[in-house]
Amino acid sequence: MRVDLFDFDLPDDRIALRPAVPRESARLLHIMPDATPQLADHTVGELPSLLRPGDLLVFNDTRVLPAALKGERLRGDARAGVSVNLHKRENASTWRAFARPAKKIAAGDRMSFHAPGAPAPLDADVVDTPGGGEVVLRFALEGEALNARLSQVGAMPLPPYIASKRAVDTRDLDDYQTIYAREEGSVAAPTAGLHFTEKLLDDIRGRGVETAYLTLHVGAGTFLPVKADDTSDHVMHAEYGVIDDETATRINTAKAKGRRVIAVGTTALRLLESAALERGKIAPFTAETNIFITPGYEFRVIDALITNFHLPRSTLFMLVCALAGIETMQNAYRHAIRNGYRFYSYGDTSLIERAGGTA
Repeated sequence: MRVDLFDFDLPDDRIALRPAVPRESARLLHIMPDATPQLADHTVGELPSLLRPGDLLVFNDTRVLPAALKGERLRGDARAGVSVNLHKRENASTWRAFARPAKKIAAGDRMSFHAPGAPAPLDADVVDTPGGGEVVLRFALEGEALNARLSQVGAMPLPPYIASKRAVDTRDLDDYQTIYAREEGSVAAPTAGLHFTEKLLDDIRGRGVETAYLTLHVGAGTFLPVKADDTSDHVMHAEYGVIDDETATRINTAKAKGRRVIAVGTTALRLLESAALERGKIAPFTAETNIFITPGYEFRVIDALITNFHLPRSTLFMLVCALAGIETMQNAYRHAIRNGYRFYSYGDTSLIERAGGTA
């Protein structure tokens, strides 16, 4: 399928640099492919009224690590400034990362990362340089000790379309984390979840809507545009996810009773569809997934999706086009741009119903 089918023009001033305050004051576009009209403007605070008693919302409870690091490259007595963005954990002490300046880094180099106020630096050895600006780092710490030190020396890894326009600051420590985040391992937030507050969750549950949680550790590749001309030539990144027995049972029960399953974020959707055994049934899941969803995909679990507005030519815009149709989503994005919706990680959101889905 041609990638240019998923292109659109987005004015630069539509890119949100800060989230709405309070979170539920953000705007929400309800997209209904099978209804007339197909589009309705709301706020996130009105979401409970758009849901049905018995709906099951599935959230991604991954927690973002402060994965943007600055420090020095050490080679003998020579020192040079370096910055890295961790993007994929290999094991308890080893991460893949994008580095700058990558061409001056070689296997065997040592890096020392630090930040003002941190009690100690964080050291790592370069064990490989695969190319493409990527390095493989083995840290001197591992597991929870490594996570704790990253929290001291690292900064929140805001997407480049935000970080290129303003500096990361202490507000982002809260703004770029969902209120239910608990499983550390992501280097990007599951941004649809950023709109939820305790009050909103209480209002949703008061509506008779159920909630469940899974974990998908989001990698930096999630938000990158597709550079190939055809979707068949794109190699999808892999991300690690877990669906436990309890969540799988709750989803299977909801599907068996004809209740809707609604993913909060494309990360939750991708993991649910990866765990699907057949239409309406999933299995517990502990593995990596590189599922790439494009128009023509037959959804087996999801009835609707809550998600922010995505990059042109991105795998995530392709996913929402698979859910609701290319024409519907192009029309929805044109409506959003004309009417001042804010885009990307800190922007507004949408509730998208699956074309031909549950009535």
